[in-house]
Amino acid sequence: MRARRRNGFLAALLLLIAGRTGVVRAQKVVDRVVARVEEEVILQSDVEQLARYQVLVDGKSESETQILDRLIDQWIVRKEAEASHFTPVSAGDVDRGMSRLERSFANKEDFVAQREKAGISEAELKQIVTAQAYLSNYLDSRFRPTVQLTEEAIHDFYNQRVIPRAKERGQEPPSFDAARDLILEVLIQQGINEQADKWLKESRARLSITKFLNEVGA
Repeated sequence: MRARRRNGFLAALLLLIAGRTGVVRAQKVVDRVVARVEEEVILQSDVEQLARYQVLVDGKSESETQILDRLIDQWIVRKEAEASHFTPVSAGDVDRGMSRLERSFANKEDFVAQREKAGISEAELKQIVTAQAYLSNYLDSRFRPTVQLTEEAIHDFYNQRVIPRAKERGQEPPSFDAARDLILEVLIQQGINEQADKWLKESRARLSITKFLNEVGA
């Protein structure tokens, strides 16, 4: 069973983490270079690895150009996290990430079959999930404290999203009190996404970024 695509910048970002960071020092290049970010490079194999991961999660991958842009965003987030000496993820975070991914399939057999079809080993997948958790935790810690919500916004989401969606499914909508905490988290994540997107655009403008993807395979 194909996993459901998660919306929003943060979720999209989290689906594109390459297992070995996606960037290596220029003197270690053993692959075709598809982009240079400052003094580091992104390789064709990194693009291909992310494509395989997206096939596992969504059943298909984005274009190479889109994937490269996501890898550049990953580079920015990782560099900022490392510069701030952000705490590495715990084994528990990794285990929970692996479990969430597996539960997005109908059963373990479907999960393993899709992983093998995508060409991702179990060890490689664990590396990817570890990187996901690290960047996700960093973005959350950086932007969550600055997200401000009003009760009006929470009520509007309940009335405009929760109730109509429940009715579309022929279900009784949950009470506002029962849904409030979930709505609050959804809106906080939206706020994180918006701020992270703005920050990444500003960061890109300050960096020296050169893309060679169109030259690959020419």
